Amino acid sequence: MKQRLIKCLPLAAALLIAGNVQAQESTSMSSGTQMPLTTWSIGVNGGVLTPISPLGGKNDFSNWKSNFGYGLYIKKQFTPYFSLRLDGVRGKLSGDNSKPFISGLTPASAVNRFETDLTYSGSLNAVINLFNIDMFKKEDNVQLYASAGAGLAGYQVKTAPTAGGTLVDYAGGKTISELIIPIGLGAKFRVSDKINLDLGWTVNYVDGDNLDGVYREGNDKYSYGYAGLEFALGTGKQKAWHNPVALTYDEALAARQTANALKGELDATKAENARLRTDMNDILKDTDGDGVADKLDKCPDTPAGTVVDGSGCPLKVPVAVIQEKVIITEADRKVVADAIKNLEFDLGKSTIRSKSYGTLNRVAALLIQKNFSLKLAGHTDNTGSNALNMRLSKDRAEAIRSYLVSQGANASRIEATGYGEEQPISSNKSAAGRQNNRRVEFTLF
Repeated sequence: MKQRLIKCLPLAAALLIAGNVQAQESTSMSSGTQMPLTTWSIGVNGGVLTPISPLGGKNDFSNWKSNFGYGLYIKKQFTPYFSLRLDGVRGKLSGDNSKPFISGLTPASAVNRFETDLTYSGSLNAVINLFNIDMFKKEDNVQLYASAGAGLAGYQVKTAPTAGGTLVDYAGGKTISELIIPIGLGAKFRVSDKINLDLGWTVNYVDGDNLDGVYREGNDKYSYGYAGLEFALGTGKQKAWHNPVALTYDEALAARQTANALKGELDATKAENARLRTDMNDILKDTDGDGVADKLDKCPDTPAGTVVDGSGCPLKVPVAVIQEKVIITEADRKVVADAIKNLEFDLGKSTIRSKSYGTLNRVAALLIQKNFSLKLAGHTDNTGSNALNMRLSKDRAEAIRSYLVSQGANASRIEATGYGEEQPISSNKSAAGRQNNRRVEFTLF
């Protein structure tokens, strides 16, 4: 088992270091942008090494001592809550029997004191962030974690039979290698986007009883309490502090706000369309059915079937019906073409803009002068529902008819029809095509 682990640890280190080429990832924000996240970090620390564990087990010496230890690690953060860390620790362990055990027993051992040089200690640890989930914070400033793993420790032991005796190599100067199981707890404090203060404590259980030079058929252990700094590699924020739960909450709020805004716009559009329909009905209302809208009808109570002029009043002199050949010249067609070219309505409405009045007035004069008949055909693009487009095209054609009649044209000789989106002349897939399809065609005959 130990030999396999010796082979696996260098391989794990190589994989972690090689993976550092891709030192960051990214995550989507509620705004749609990508926020870079760094996933690799290195740490350095220093602290106290002691040859005991308060988590259970027997101590071979009554007086354990604290010595300086130091270490470093490289870490890969896979999720905000889980990472793998490759740790290395060095230092010295020592103790003696200069006082009784806590139980009151007097030490009885052929070895009175020892010193162990921890030549190396390497382990691969899984680190779990215990408290980093906050629904309303994207990043916390304090983080608790637990770790556990496996590794190897190499050490040289020296022992002495008396308090003042000379220390002698326990294994003849050889370095002893043993399997270790480290279990730890720690706390991190975010100093900046790139630096964390790291406080931790690790108990290392040794798969052997040679660490202190006394063999009592019980595995040894040693503790390492430390403080250090962790440095994030790459650009962006640290993934370990990233809280996707809070970001998801933000996205949900943003989506809800967007939905509320769209609903408000839809309600406003519906209200505006209702008002436009009411206004159009008032404009086109023709109570006596003579073809002249009430707002333009100077004789609103004309009996049914009465021939009226452009103001809605009965013609005093019957107009003789003269069958004659209608001749439409190029000049006449140009008057109509200019009217079509300059025709503009308010967006989504049938209200004619004032800049169109001049060319429409020339069309009205042409109809009066030459007694032409005119067909108005309203068309739209495919934006909106078919029913709404049909109504808008009809309303625009009727609005032009009403205006020409108001200028003296014969209402009975003007036909207004709406075709909605049914007769496009261009593709509705482009803005230019849709612009061409939004039109009113004038046909003289």
